Amino acid sequence: MSATAIPDQMRAVVCNGPEDYTLETRPVPALGADDLLIRVEATGVCASDLKCYHGAPKFWGGEGRDQWAQEGVTPGHELVGVVVAGSPEAYEAHGVSEGDRIVCEQIVPCWECRFCVRGQYWMCAPHDMFGFRNFDGGMAEYMLVPRRARVHPISHDVAPQHAAFAEPLACSLHAVERADIKFEDVVVVAGAGPIGLGIIAGARAKNPLKLIALDMDDDKLALARKCGADLTINIKDEDAVARIREMTEGYGADVYIEGTGHPSAVSQGLNLLRKLGTYVEYSVFGSDVTVDWSIISDDKELNVLGAHLGPYTWPTAIKMIESGILPLDEICTDQFGLEDFQKALDTVGDSAGASVKVSILPQS
Repeated sequence: MSATAIPDQMRAVVCNGPEDYTLETRPVPALGADDLLIRVEATGVCASDLKCYHGAPKFWGGEGRDQWAQEGVTPGHELVGVVVAGSPEAYEAHGVSEGDRIVCEQIVPCWECRFCVRGQYWMCAPHDMFGFRNFDGGMAEYMLVPRRARVHPISHDVAPQHAAFAEPLACSLHAVERADIKFEDVVVVAGAGPIGLGIIAGARAKNPLKLIALDMDDDKLALARKCGADLTINIKDEDAVARIREMTEGYGADVYIEGTGHPSAVSQGLNLLRKLGTYVEYSVFGSDVTVDWSIISDDKELNVLGAHLGPYTWPTAIKMIESGILPLDEICTDQFGLEDFQKALDTVGDSAGASVKVSILPQS
């Protein structure tokens, strides 16, 4: 099973409910017949983790939603770890061996529902996820990876916090795919946080006519230029809608991809798009968003698309990370130990702070 010494106990963050997370000592999970056991090296902390922590209805129910997140689960869905044990069945199913380093897609598909059978596994009907529902995540020293999961090898040469960035980058690339960017397009990306920067890097690879990044932080906009933006606009200082109309002969942008999770970014996008433009939403909102839907229909006949997770984009995301083409030292700004998980969450929540991507390193 394993030649690696595995302790009996480990530290793990446990979600007891909204704003009630604790660091506990728990048994290292027992290996099942179809499982891998990994030693977690890094876990990214994202806006969805923060919104779950603060009790957003998307996770805990209310406002017409059922509860989806579960108490008693260890959070953390952006993770990388080293395989330290596994059953023969799990090794064969995943094509890995002890000592391999892997990243895991956050969805744990059932492989039986309509969506999974059709290859649309990221929309799996039960929608089990590491760190939220039915499977513990990476804010622990060890975690189980079931046979149902989707795993991908990644180089040991990549820093742990950089390797864990594969999850948000894969998600960003899916948003870019949904946008169906053409060479002649003017593309606007709202937000230069982790998701927005990944979208910018992915959109750059599509080589549109002009790629524009919007944010309220000059340092993050500078980082957006390093990721491939042709032009950046600080929306605190400048009217982005007016500027983009000016540079497009009054028509507006062809494509708008929203990656901030702030309600104001939605109406901003609808207003700066041209008629017959494309709007892609990739955010988890903490509250309801209200817009004038007549802009979508009668005024502009827009294509409005959602994007969820990163289906089939992980190999490309890993290739980008391993190639060194992204300024990951500047993107992955803050790392914390497990004992400082609350500081990690608070740092993500500090919108005025200088952090970009926050990670927890459970072995530190």
